[in-house]
Amino acid sequence: MIAPTAIIDPSARIAEDVRIGHYSVIGPNVEIGPGCIIGHHVVLEGPMVLGARNRVFPFAFLGCIPQDLSFRGEDSRVEIGNDNTIREYVTIHRGTEKQNCVTRIGSNNLIMGYVHIAHDCTIGSHCILANAVQMAGHVVMEDFAALGGMVAVHQFVRIGRYCFVGGFTPVTQDVMPFSLIAGERARLRGVNKIGLQRKGFDVHQRSRIHKAFRYLMNPEFTVTSAVQQMRDEFGEDPDVEAIIAFIHNSERGVTL
Repeated sequence: MIAPTAIIDPSARIAEDVRIGHYSVIGPNVEIGPGCIIGHHVVLEGPMVLGARNRVFPFAFLGCIPQDLSFRGEDSRVEIGNDNTIREYVTIHRGTEKQNCVTRIGSNNLIMGYVHIAHDCTIGSHCILANAVQMAGHVVMEDFAALGGMVAVHQFVRIGRYCFVGGFTPVTQDVMPFSLIAGERARLRGVNKIGLQRKGFDVHQRSRIHKAFRYLMNPEFTVTSAVQQMRDEFGEDPDVEAIIAFIHNSERGVTL
């Protein structure tokens, strides 16, 4: 199951059924869970935990030290969950002591070719990062979010659940849950209707979310007054409350 040309450090812990292709390098303190398939010419550096049934395609480099001038060799790591697809030339860097020394990836994610995930990022589960997404440090991406090709994400940005960001969009402020963002300068275009429908949101849920976003997009309302209108009309609707909580917790401001 391990190609004879692969180089495996003695301290690496590899489940019995893991497949590793030719010329791949598995460094010290790497743990690879059962059912993983590591393609040829892959580099995994530790400390790293790679969960079960992940597939890593050729020329990916996971666990490299961060591109951060303050990094001084501290004991940081990468933690990756289960059932992820990590395509060609993906780079995922270790964390720094600024944020618990961990870069963390959840489960069931599709990370397409040439994606870069920098130090201290936290990616949820069931996310899609299309080709050549470039993610700076300390980004938080919540579950079921999707980024189109060549999206560039500024450091410390939060990306809300079930949102979609169109290709080539530069993201410098937080992206609200359920939203659709696109443009040469990122703008709120509405609700991620297709994404919500595919994820099983019923017509009533989608309607309430759509009405809530109409207040945010109305030039007659400030964000504060739009939030108050949302509260007045929808009470304790959990999806609308999630939008309101995201806005209140935003440190960079939300994309409008």
